[in-house]
Amino acid sequence: MLSARELQQRRKRRVRTSLRQKAGDRPRLSVFRSNKHIYAQVIDDRQGHTLAQASTVDRNLRGSLTKSGDADAAAQVGKTVAERAVQAGVTQVVFDRGGYLYHGRVKALAEAARESGLQF
Repeated sequence: MLSARELQQRRKRRVRTSLRQKAGDRPRLSVFRSNKHIYAQVIDDRQGHTLAQASTVDRNLRGSLTKSGDADAAAQVGKTVAERAVQAGVTQVVFDRGGYLYHGRVKALAEAARESGLQF
């Protein structure tokens, strides 16, 4: 029987494999969430570089958040990463939910990124 971590890794691989087939030349917006924080980064897989990143651990966001593990914090991270990506010249990305359900904090981050100028 597989452990919870192995099942998570399997879901993550399945999502990333389908993204690579559909992505083309677009970078991916990768999301990682823990119980306390949420992290997002725009990654160019061809060159292996991170183009933009934001998280609830950032000094810029930490002062303005009351809680770092809720949907409001995730929306702030989504808005910030989208603004930084647009400054870096990226407007179209592929959303990599990383094996997490598209619900709650992950959904809030994605919707805020869309509202701030990223297309996916």
